[in-house]
Formats: sequence, structure tokens, C-alpha cells
Amino acid sequence: MSKKFIPAYFIIWTLFVFAALINYDTVIPQNLLFDVHTIAELDFLETNKLYLALHLITFLPVLLLSFDKKVHYFKQWRSLFPSIIITAVFFIIWDVVFTQKGVWGFNEKYILPIKIARLPLEEILFFFTVPFATVFIYQCLKYYWKTDFSFFPEKKITIIITILCVLMSILKFSHIYTASTFLLTAGWLLINIFCVDKKIKSRFYFAYVISLLPFLLINGVLTGAFTQEPVVIYNPQEYFGIRIFTIPIDDAVYSFLLLLMNINLFEYFEFQLKKII
Repeated sequence: MSKKFIPAYFIIWTLFVFAALINYDTVIPQNLLFDVHTIAELDFLETNKLYLALHLITFLPVLLLSFDKKVHYFKQWRSLFPSIIITAVFFIIWDVVFTQKGVWGFNEKYILPIKIARLPLEEILFFFTVPFATVFIYQCLKYYWKTDFSFFPEKKITIIITILCVLMSILKFSHIYTASTFLLTAGWLLINIFCVDKKIKSRFYFAYVISLLPFLLINGVLTGAFTQEPVVIYNPQEYFGIRIFTIPIDDAVYSFLLLLMNINLFEYFEFQLKKII
């Protein structure tokens, strides 16, 4: 892990965020789409505790498994928690701005009446419980699947994804969610190309693919796959326009970025702690 990683993180992230957000003032307010193609309506999900329940389903099993005798996830919390907090701060700022602009919103039917900076409490918790669970997947791969990843063409894959993200953001530059998410992801991948070890990047890709299964389930619930209305409501003018079931494809890239940032910072702090010890 390069020593230049942290300065590059702050500089590139800040530049991309401000470039992507400040120049957008054309978002149509109150243009949120409630009508999505539900897969199956499940009555027991019709509660204002739904979003909170999803956090418990995500967080509690991993918390219990944190004391696994081989992974010892609890021993990595001193590196994990700073990584989650740093990443969460930026994502929450991003979330606050987009909520205020009307890029997305939250259905009062499925959330508690507790808000911080106009965000539901559950939305803020999202940036803590989800990384906690997904980095665990990454750590399990590290301890249960020992490989040097020499076979895996991570550099080519990273370059291809970076180019695709740039192209997609140009194609949909008038769509603020798409443009900002794809540009931020491209910028973060550039950091990985030059500053991050091959094994870390390779293991991340496998962890991300595995995380797609719970992502489709949890995010499917949030976007209305199994409820009368979606929990998270999107402005149809501001995302790519393609959905995986009920999930905007932008969400998959957003999740990719969230996990990658957490893992990069986690590995950086682990590296620094090992030098001290």
C-alpha cells in the first residue's frame, strides 16, 4: 500500500465531488418515482421499521461471526472502524446534498420519524452496517481462500472498468446520480491502479461479486421489489434509466465504490498498524 494513498484519497475525492455536484442546478424537485414493477408484495414488510430491520439482518449475523476462530474479525476492528467512519462522512455529505436537491428521497411509510440533517437515521446507519458486513466477506476470502492471485488480470479489469465509468458518465452527464457515481468510481479506481497492491484489488473483485447476492436482496427490498411502494425513491431524470429488477444500475456502481473505499482504507490502516507493532 503506497504512502501516497491517503493524500490522493482526499484530493481526488474532493475534486470529483465538487466537480460533479456544484455545477448541477437543474434537478426537478418533487419528481420522485413511486411506481416500480414489484416482484411480489409481502404484507409483513409494510411497517415503518422495515429499513431498520434490514440493518439488523445485515449487521447482527456478521457481529456474531466476528469471533470466528480463523478470521478473528473483531481483532481488525481497530482498522475497520476508522475506515468506515472516514468513508461514511463523505457518503453522508453526498447523500445530504442529493436528498436536498431531490435526486432521491425516502418513503415515510417504511422509516422511523428520526432524522439527522434531513436524512433518516436508517440511511445514516447504512454507511456503517453495510461496510461492516461486506468487508467481512473480503476478510473471509483472505483467510479461507489463500492464493497469490497471479492468475487474475486485475489491472486490465480495473482499467476497463475505469474507462467504462468515464464513458458512461459522459453519456449520461445530464443525470446527476449517474455522472457523479461513475466519475467518483473512475477517480477512485485510478488511485487503485497506481497505489494499491494486486492482491488487495483481486480479492476485492471476488468479494464484490459475492456481495452482489445480499445486495440484490437488501437493495431489492429498499427499491420496492417486495413492498407496495419503494423505501428509497429516485428521480427518474437523474439516474441511468436501467434497473436490475427494481434496482437502478447506478446503485450497483455506488455499492462498488462504497466497498472499494472501505477496503482500501482498511488495508491502509492495517498496514500502518503492522509497522507500529
